[in-house]
Amino acid sequence: MQKLDTPTQLIETVYNAILDAICDGRLLPNERITQEGLAETLGVSRQPILQAFHMLKREGFITDAGRKGVMVTPLDPQQLIDLYQIRAALDGLAARQAAERMKTQHNPEQQKIGEALIMAGRQAASNGVAANMIVADINFHQFIYQTSGNRMIAATALIHWNHIRRAMGAILLSDIRPSDRVWDEHQAILEAVITGNATQADFLARRHAESAAEHLASVLMSDEYAPIRKQA
Repeated sequence: MQKLDTPTQLIETVYNAILDAICDGRLLPNERITQEGLAETLGVSRQPILQAFHMLKREGFITDAGRKGVMVTPLDPQQLIDLYQIRAALDGLAARQAAERMKTQHNPEQQKIGEALIMAGRQAASNGVAANMIVADINFHQFIYQTSGNRMIAATALIHWNHIRRAMGAILLSDIRPSDRVWDEHQAILEAVITGNATQADFLARRHAESAAEHLASVLMSDEYAPIRKQA
């Protein structure tokens, strides 16, 4: 994390800096963090760090760690599955409605945007920078939401979006699903949307979300992850 200037909304800036580090894996599950350490890293006083901690605790991203400050909340396999069941339903609905719109109102410009997002995602995956990979992944799904024409889908997803973003980061960083496979799945969803195949788009989008959660949950319950579960 880089040192911050002192903007008017410093607390929000500090909050976003810590949250981004949690979501893209620079701060790992169960990693202990302190006000002093973050204040030095970000180049701010302890007060905005304390306020950001309150916000992050309330949202479930960090938790108390006794006298050693706080720690990043561990990923909970069951919570992850529950969260992605909701996401799968939203993504399936978005892809279905996007395909239905494209069938009746084919928009070549939207198709170009979707294809550009796929190219950008594959490039990000090739470069291997976690933060860029997460942004590319998010941009693709946001594109499907927007193409659906249903504004409530994005609004509903936004409620849990940062937890979804963190799960995305964990999936990408764990290498349980190679990045090229992720973007192959995105490509298939886009093709179903562009060709107006609503049933196929719905099925592929749901399967994409559900399989991601199942794979990550299996990793979190594996023997390799057992020491981290014990610490939690």
